[in-house]
Amino acid sequence: MIDSIIAELDMEMTEAETEEKLAQEEYEELMADSTEKRSTDSKSLADKGALKADTEDELVKQQDEHKSTVKELMATEEYISQLHAECDWLIQYFDVRKEARTGEIDALGKAKAVLSGADFGFLQVKSVKFLERA
Repeated sequence: MIDSIIAELDMEMTEAETEEKLAQEEYEELMADSTEKRSTDSKSLADKGALKADTEDELVKQQDEHKSTVKELMATEEYISQLHAECDWLIQYFDVRKEARTGEIDALGKAKAVLSGADFGFLQVKSVKFLERA
């Protein structure tokens, strides 16, 4: 009976040693996998951090560019508005200015003729009389 107990204990000890060796191998394999996963995750985290930083830099650049483009657009619209106002004024007073220029050209022609020796004295009298009546 003691021999059978000894044989049984030897068998149980052999099984326990085998199970312990298998458990140790599984543990070592798990630790190796965990180490590999940790390094992969660490690298992935670093890559994602760098990508995030690059993306944030690009975002800041795009925002600055957008602000400057908006300012430029506003300045251009202001300039167009000023030109439009100026053009409207020119169109509004075009006929008046054309008439004034025609009068100036006519007066310059008469002045040139007077300087060349022409006598427009009788014309001046009539215009003076006309102006006096009015």
